[in-house]
Amino acid sequence: MSEPFYITTAISYPNGRPHIGHAYEAIAADVIARFQRQRGLDVRFQTGTDEHGLKMARKAEEQGKSPRDLADEMSGYFKAMCDALNVSCDRFIRTVDDDHHRASQAIWRAMEAAGDLYLDRYEGWYSVRDEAYYDESELVDGEGDEKLSPQGTPVEWTVEESWFFRLSKYEDKLLKLLESPGFLEPASRRNEMVAFVKQGLRDLSVSRTSFDWGVKVPGSEDHVMYVWVDALTNYITGLGYPDDTELWRKHWPADLHLIGKDIVRFHTIYWPAFLMSAGLPVPKQVFGHGFVLKDGRKESKSLGNVTDPHDLADFYGVDALRYFLMREVSFGSDGNWSHEAIVTRVNAELANSFGNLAQRTLSMIHKNMDGSLEKFEARGEDKALLQTVLTACRESLPREFEKLAFSVGIDEWIKAVYACNQYVDEQAPWALRKTDPERMKAVLQTLLMAIHDLAIAIQPVIPEKAGALLDDLGVPTDRRTYDHISGEGWFNQLVAEGFTVPKPTPAFPRLEMPESEDA
Repeated sequence: MSEPFYITTAISYPNGRPHIGHAYEAIAADVIARFQRQRGLDVRFQTGTDEHGLKMARKAEEQGKSPRDLADEMSGYFKAMCDALNVSCDRFIRTVDDDHHRASQAIWRAMEAAGDLYLDRYEGWYSVRDEAYYDESELVDGEGDEKLSPQGTPVEWTVEESWFFRLSKYEDKLLKLLESPGFLEPASRRNEMVAFVKQGLRDLSVSRTSFDWGVKVPGSEDHVMYVWVDALTNYITGLGYPDDTELWRKHWPADLHLIGKDIVRFHTIYWPAFLMSAGLPVPKQVFGHGFVLKDGRKESKSLGNVTDPHDLADFYGVDALRYFLMREVSFGSDGNWSHEAIVTRVNAELANSFGNLAQRTLSMIHKNMDGSLEKFEARGEDKALLQTVLTACRESLPREFEKLAFSVGIDEWIKAVYACNQYVDEQAPWALRKTDPERMKAVLQTLLMAIHDLAIAIQPVIPEKAGALLDDLGVPTDRRTYDHISGEGWFNQLVAEGFTVPKPTPAFPRLEMPESEDA
């Protein structure tokens, strides 16, 4: 039986259309999911939308719609984004789903049975945009007498009856969890949360009565759950909680919650406390990645600087966008994107290096060998190249991807691509065609084996283009895992079968800059 692996993204709040940050997280999670599948694990990958809360209710009222109509419309944009970006999720969950309401009420009852919920009156600062409560000490000064949340969002004074969760009861357990190796990465996020808990935790208001767009509190129908109780529960809804399903037994606790750094508190303090209260295991790891900035600023609906990831994918190609985001940004840190950066990176590495390597190798085999393959005697330099590629593809890239160091892993991969191109220049197969045709065949077929390994290794990042290249190489779809890297066995099989290399089509045409920033 394959080892299970459960990965989730944060579910997106759909009060506006997706922006590059949503695409970045979805792509990163998809790369991880595809990588773990290629390692042979039984992967469950979940993403979706978080559709309840005051922010959605107010947005719907502004537009003269019902909250459900707005949720249906906006959630559709996020599902379409995932489809367009080739995000291979097993479930796209919505918090309006019936099974999610059932799961949310089940965990509420479990927390209530533990004695961790009590009715009182909430009086304090609340940010509608963040759907978060803030203590007076956390606020920062805005213009004039205005107070803002630590995220720079407006806050308003709220007074209403509320159910409270005994968060303070779990202070010691949460501190121990946060200080345990590996639970929260990177280390900078862990240090922030440890410091937050050490300041002392207050009980958390977990219901609202001022609006009704949300999951009803069991036994208190005039209350709806605080949107984060509802939203966080999605991770167990998708496994069939509260029922004892096969998915639940196999995949909980989650191996990885992949989230933005701005919602680490909810996932590493509130969520583990809810689970502890309900008597459920906590996730194995939470990773708070950085933002993808444009001109040094975070894209957001409120700032009006949102880039539609559909437009970028349509213009540059899905795999080009995926490659750029995983290659350019050191995962865990903030990164910048620009049209110039995309064009420069993709042209240099995918078009001019890997794409050109594959195109000219396959073209020369097709033209000079009639596409036919045959066994050959490898020289020292041939074996050295194949070992370089094998090490990069089977050891270095997987090692770094396992640590979520995508840019480092891809750097190891592109170094192997460069080594192949250097080998081409040194061996000059175009000259060998006239002086030593047998040596030309050996060089081209060595390169073919290297390209096989390189294409398998980079599949999680550029699945469509790498998959098409592997199709051209006659690689069966069930022989494209990391265990199948090392092109020699595959090559001998092709020779035995009399496989013919087809005339290739350029996999990575050079990108051009858009005529304007708005393109």
